[in-house]
Amino acid sequence: MALIKTWYEPKVAADKFGVPEATILEWVEEGLVRCEREGDQVARVNADDIKLEVESFVRGEG
Repeated sequence: MALIKTWYEPKVAADKFGVPEATILEWVEEGLVRCEREGDQVARVNADDIKLEVESFVRGEG
């Protein structure tokens, strides 16, 4: 089993996937992307969930 990083800070995820950070945080609030919080702040987001949302958007479903 390969170990692949699946949790990223929101800004890093935005750069990696080419999606605005605000969009990722909106997906978090909508329950579409899982996150880890530190206090009230979103500390990390799940890359697999972001990939699914990007794929959905590209297919015209988002």
